Amino acid sequence: MILNKNLPYSKQSISSGDIGAVKKVLKSNYLTSGPQVKNFEKNISSSVNVKYAVSTNSATSALHIACMSLGLKKNDIIWTSSISFVASANCAKYCGATVDFLDIELNTFNLDIQKLEKKLEISKKKKKLPKILIPVHLGGNPCDMEKIYILSKKYKFKIIEDASHALGAKIKNNKIGSCKYSDLAVFSFHPVKMITTAEGGIVTTNNKIIFEKLKMFREHGIVRDKNKFKNKKIKTLETHYEQHELGYNYRLSEVHATLGISQLKRLNKFIKKRNQINNFYKKELSNFPMKFQNISKNNLSSVHLVIALISKKIRNNFFNYLRRNKIIVNIHYIPIFYHPFYYKKKFLTNKSAIEYYESAISLPAFNDLKKNELKYIVKIIKSYFLKNAN
Repeated sequence: MILNKNLPYSKQSISSGDIGAVKKVLKSNYLTSGPQVKNFEKNISSSVNVKYAVSTNSATSALHIACMSLGLKKNDIIWTSSISFVASANCAKYCGATVDFLDIELNTFNLDIQKLEKKLEISKKKKKLPKILIPVHLGGNPCDMEKIYILSKKYKFKIIEDASHALGAKIKNNKIGSCKYSDLAVFSFHPVKMITTAEGGIVTTNNKIIFEKLKMFREHGIVRDKNKFKNKKIKTLETHYEQHELGYNYRLSEVHATLGISQLKRLNKFIKKRNQINNFYKKELSNFPMKFQNISKNNLSSVHLVIALISKKIRNNFFNYLRRNKIIVNIHYIPIFYHPFYYKKKFLTNKSAIEYYESAISLPAFNDLKKNELKYIVKIIKSYFLKNAN
């Protein structure tokens, strides 16, 4: 097989149904937030079995208002995984809080629970416990949320799941986003995620008070419920509103929500395809020096990413070899503490995160990846190791 195009590590899958739905809403009376946004939120709530969902214009915005809804402020501390996109930490900085980074373990690529527990014990003695912990379900592989939840009760911290990669994933029979083991969960609908709204995010929760705060912070800090107005003397019209907090314009549009509703209908199909791709890689490359992400048999990964670890001595050479052969692999992620904005020597104690970064590579995995293209990728990978056997 000769490729006449590049194979990206991921990309969106847009159907004629998606296009038709978007065309229809473009001819409707609403383009900004309206009935389709509410329908999308209801559909997500139903999909993950949670009471409330608040959509936003990005997962970054969703993380921000999630932190705000828990009252995160200056001098508070959040902990999150070293291996994630910077948004998992930036949301705390937006609130003036301090960020500390947690090491991962090299089987699941998620938070190392033993190291987390040890760090909590030490931090309690120093009176520097986190207000919020943000575990990241890397690549759609669920963290051990049951153990994290138990620790949260012992050490009195709140939990926001960064589930940007994990729509449709499960812990046993519990959907990620149901918030059984957390206060809130955040999903991303960026084009390469499980479903896309082009850009967008959502926060889920079972707490009504948090839900009301999320809506307010998403919409300029404005309250429209007259029963909650602070100025009781004013004779209010139906269109009256009050700003109670400093909020943001983080709303999702009707166009984006409509695309999301259409995409959500194919979520199960997408997850099935991605798991098939992951299993194909694991089977075909089982005799080669590549270590894939370990997924518990009790869990279902959404397989947003197929990440493999190889020897750090050859990783860069291997990366370039694949790209020369039109396989556009990527690396997820640079440890957040390596970025100049966050860099401190103390974070270099996260040894597993550093080892992971120097060894990780993300292989192509997307819904429209054809079987012959997948075979080509495997063929090129095998050719590299056979050529460099010695």
